[in-house]
Amino acid sequence: MRWADLEKSEHLKVDRFTIRCDITIANKLYKERRRAAYGLVKVPPSDLHQHLGELLASKQGADVTFHVGGETFRAHRYILASRSPVFQAELLGPMRESHAAAVVEIQDMEAQVFQALLEFVYTDALPQDMTREEDAVICQHLLVVADRYSMDRLKLVCEDRLCRHINVASVAIILALAEQHRCHGLKEACLQFLVSPAVLNAVAAAEGFDHLANTCPSVLKDLIFKLTDCRLDIWGKTG
Repeated sequence: MRWADLEKSEHLKVDRFTIRCDITIANKLYKERRRAAYGLVKVPPSDLHQHLGELLASKQGADVTFHVGGETFRAHRYILASRSPVFQAELLGPMRESHAAAVVEIQDMEAQVFQALLEFVYTDALPQDMTREEDAVICQHLLVVADRYSMDRLKLVCEDRLCRHINVASVAIILALAEQHRCHGLKEACLQFLVSPAVLNAVAAAEGFDHLANTCPSVLKDLIFKLTDCRLDIWGKTG
């Protein structure tokens, strides 16, 4: 617009004029294009556990040897140390010199249990090729091992698996383990299983209470309190 035309127009007032413009932001279109871009790249799940499992199996670069239950195992001290503060102290701390050249002897552990421990250290998972009975037994042993090596996640995994193996034949043994190794969730699962009169009679017939009395008699007091609470709760609802 020419200045002469602007002076003649009604828009110019006291040598001033106002310009108005409307701006539209296509936010919806931008978001839709951004969402569409998200699907263009597919990131596969992490396979780190697979690679570390292959490293354990190949023993390539292994720098520490263990002798357990009559068998020899090769492993990598830095991987073990990263997963367990106990292994860290033994293999990288002041105790390292004693394990630098000699074979590390581990007492009171079966070879199958140590193999399962190594698999968990490298892959963060327990062996899959086990029967239900084998799984129940190995998890009992690994629970003790997890406590020994301060591996909290392994301990919780074993607790969770053992909760699924509670039955009349196993509840006394599992309850004793839970009490001895401070597994509160597993202990509560055992006590809840035992509140049924039919289950109590069956466990008593299988001499399960004798095992508890010999290994950790204090847990019997907890069982009595649990039974009393359940009876009071039932009476309160029926009354």
